Amino acid sequence: MINRQPVFEPLSLDALRSGDRAEFSRFVEVYSDVIYRIAFKMLENPQDAEDVLQETFIKAFRGLKNFEGRSSLSTWLYRIATNEALMILRRNKQVFVSIDEPLEDEGETPPPRQFIDWCCLPEEELMSAEGRVNLDRAIETLSPNLRIVFVLRDLEGLSTQETGEILNISEMAVKTRLSRARLRLRENLTGYFKEYSLSGLSFSESQPVENEGI
Repeated sequence: MINRQPVFEPLSLDALRSGDRAEFSRFVEVYSDVIYRIAFKMLENPQDAEDVLQETFIKAFRGLKNFEGRSSLSTWLYRIATNEALMILRRNKQVFVSIDEPLEDEGETPPPRQFIDWCCLPEEELMSAEGRVNLDRAIETLSPNLRIVFVLRDLEGLSTQETGEILNISEMAVKTRLSRARLRLRENLTGYFKEYSLSGLSFSESQPVENEGI
C-alpha cells in the first residue's frame, strides 16, 4: 500500500534559494507525484488536487529564499501542501478545519466493535480494483485530522516524527490519530471483507492490534 518514491540525485538547496530555474524544475519533478497524491486523498477531487499542486509550488518558489532549513525540505513542502488542502476543505465545507488542534476526544480511545481480521488476505485481493474503491470510500469517511495522518503514515510511508513535524503535532498525537484511523477503516470495511469470507476465504473475528497496519 505504501507508495515508493523513485531515487533522484540530491537537490541543491543553495541553487534553489538562489532561484535556479533548472533546479526548481527538478524540485517539482521530485515532489509533484506525492503532493498530488496527498491532495487527492484529502480532497477526492482531481481539480482541487491540481490546484493544491500548483499553489504549493508557487508558494514554495516564493518562499525558498527564506527557507532556513529548520526542517527537511520535504517536510516544509508537505506542510505547505497540507495547509493548502485544508484551506480548500474549509472553503468547500464552510467549516473550520485545523491540523494543529487536538481531537475533542484525544484521550482514551473506546474499544471498537469486533470486525473481520483480514491480516491473511492475499495482497492482490486487497489491492484489486474493487478493493481499492472500497478502501478509498472508507478513507473519505475519516475526519480531516485522521485522514491526513493515515495518508502520510500508511499511504506515503512517512515516519511518525516526519508526520508530526509536517502537521505540527506531537508524535503521541500522530500515533493516537493513526490508531483511530486504522480502527475506523477496519470497521467500515468489515462488510466488504465478509463477502470474501462467505466466498470461501478464511477469516477470524478479532480485536485490533494498535500498531498493526492495515
